[in-house]
Amino acid sequence: MVLTQDADDALGLPTPHDGGLETRFDAAFAARLALPEKQIQQNYRPIIGVHKWFARRPGTLFRNLLFAEFVDGPTDELYWTDHHLTGTIADPFMGGGTPLIEANRLGFDVVGADVNPMAYWIVRQSLRDLDIKAFLAAADDVASEVEAQLGELYVTTCVYCHDIAPVKYFLWVKQHTCPDCGTLNDLFPGYLLAENARHPNYVYLCPTCGELSETASRPVADHPCEHCSSPIPRYGPARRNQCTCGHCGTTFRYPDPTTGPPAHRLWAMEYHCPKCKPGWRGRFFKRPDEEDVKRVGRAEKLLVELGEALPIPDDPIPPGDESTRLHRWGYTEYREMFTARQLVGLGTLLAVIMRWPDLTIREALLTVFSDSLRYQNLLARYDTMALKCQDIFSVHGFPVGLVQCENVLLGTPKVGSGAFRHFVAKYRRAKEYGEQPFETRIVGRRKTLIPIIGERIGASLVDAVPDGLSGNREPQALLVAASAETLDLAPGSLDGVFTDPPYFDNVQYAELIDFCYVWLRRVLAADNPAFVCPTTRNAAELTGNATEKRDLVHFTSGLSTVVSRYAAALKPGAPFVFTYHHNDLSAYTPLVVALLDAGLTCSQTLPAAAEMEASLHIAKTASSILDTVFVCRAMLSPATAITAARLRDELVQDCIAVAGGGVNASQGDVRCLALGHLARATISELRPEWNRDAAVEKRLSAAQQQLRTLAEECGLSTVWEDVCHALSQTDHIVATPDVAHHA
Repeated sequence: MVLTQDADDALGLPTPHDGGLETRFDAAFAARLALPEKQIQQNYRPIIGVHKWFARRPGTLFRNLLFAEFVDGPTDELYWTDHHLTGTIADPFMGGGTPLIEANRLGFDVVGADVNPMAYWIVRQSLRDLDIKAFLAAADDVASEVEAQLGELYVTTCVYCHDIAPVKYFLWVKQHTCPDCGTLNDLFPGYLLAENARHPNYVYLCPTCGELSETASRPVADHPCEHCSSPIPRYGPARRNQCTCGHCGTTFRYPDPTTGPPAHRLWAMEYHCPKCKPGWRGRFFKRPDEEDVKRVGRAEKLLVELGEALPIPDDPIPPGDESTRLHRWGYTEYREMFTARQLVGLGTLLAVIMRWPDLTIREALLTVFSDSLRYQNLLARYDTMALKCQDIFSVHGFPVGLVQCENVLLGTPKVGSGAFRHFVAKYRRAKEYGEQPFETRIVGRRKTLIPIIGERIGASLVDAVPDGLSGNREPQALLVAASAETLDLAPGSLDGVFTDPPYFDNVQYAELIDFCYVWLRRVLAADNPAFVCPTTRNAAELTGNATEKRDLVHFTSGLSTVVSRYAAALKPGAPFVFTYHHNDLSAYTPLVVALLDAGLTCSQTLPAAAEMEASLHIAKTASSILDTVFVCRAMLSPATAITAARLRDELVQDCIAVAGGGVNASQGDVRCLALGHLARATISELRPEWNRDAAVEKRLSAAQQQLRTLAEECGLSTVWEDVCHALSQTDHIVATPDVAHHA
């Protein structure tokens, strides 16, 4: 039966919503807040400092979305004041928890699910109350105990005053044996250690004498070492997986997984000398001396003596779309991705934390430990410009470099980054922000922090779906480490669903976060059911994965089941809201199928700034920094016909809206937004005749065919030029693909 709008009214079905998100979302205001937040997200939303998660959307975006739906009045005025709303908001793909955290802060009860136990743990720790003073005292005691045992492994002798000084970073280079002569070769791609941005000079390694040589300007060719006068080559011997043996001249390929994990050699260090620093310009670098090399030997001996008694994981690295890259380098167990000093240090630190008697504080310290692992491994790299250690997950993968950075374990406050004490400080800021959230108002170049007195981030963790009546009690949170399909949700129990769903072929969350999980599992599995499985990988995970044979059919089926279950739990007229961006038309077919299966209509698509343009994983690509926000409701609205002219006009309005927030839309942005509009129109076109009982392949085919038809009819291939031409008739501009987004 095909229902018309009159039939909708006769059946008492909700009519198209005209008082909420569809009309009240201020894209310019939201973009103006989201853009700077994504540049330095921990400064604007310190709560994300609880633990790393991937591809978090801006908290300001979801605060704006919740405001537009639930708060009457001008958002740009009310945004800066506290609110205490009631109801229950759910997120079936909670990940790092941004939508839930923003909803909780506004007073809502929340329901969150994620098949990945690390996501569950991170959101749980974000919402749990913590005695910050007691936490800091415990962290100090733990660090002091570990330092008393192992501190001697992380010091060196200052080259200038000859006092003992703390090390910041140890630099290692991979090595490979020449198959012809047996010589062990350093796999240097080049010999630059430091640029002159944060140090007065460029610093190079001399491959002849092994000393570090400084020069005021960057050489354009080979240049002499200041110690031995030998030429320092502009390039190293290792390029494009080939290396020329320095002894016999044979060119061989690397890596060779049959020989096991690659060998490494310590070749440089950065340290901090408190005695010399007051009169010093720049950083302190040195070649490892004899005693530094002996310390490496002592760490190796300690690992042999203590290794079996320490909680060091021995888990194998399973094959995967990302983790197979590690196999190609000979890594088969996670423990092989650490130096002996790192294994002894991390194992000792974890053992000391586990002896802390208070459970809440112990779990907070474990979360700090887990997060710090990103900078405590042999895949971390040294940033030659910023002169600091880089996060293993900076590119959302497992790129294996040739030069590694071993961070110190505990660190010195306000010196260096990425060590345990630095992460304790980050966790403290996160929980302080939870106790007193703030927003950042920017006028011109001036930033003002505005405390939102009365709001806080925190919830009572419960085992049943909250009733949404949080007016006279602390907000409640039901969090589950399981597929959202497993939650039993009563009809009419949710006031809204706000989520950032998986994008099918995007980040391999489980393969990456297993790197942290295997350490926590060693100490949590006995008392936490979420940590029983040997891996966070799960057949129910909704990401495309060739290794696991999870294809588009699997993704669509799972997405449809989840969306249908949560749509059925919404109150009449309540919204199902999600952010999405992808430049591939086919990536939108699962969304169309899932929303149609759930009986939802896409009542509006909205443009939203959501990504940092300088992100390493999207830099120099045609990717978009804009998301489409899909606003969906259980209603049957009149068909939304779309033409080339209408699509162009909608996109022009989108571009004008985000330009008001500082975004000059690029070609990738416009394409992304266009696909969102086409998906919305496809849902409208297909809904009257949709058969959710048809085979999923047939439903996908129908959605794909309609999307392609509309894309062709609306001139998707020329929409960029059409929008540029239309905007040229106004005062607004769009950016070329290689130009920055900021207006």
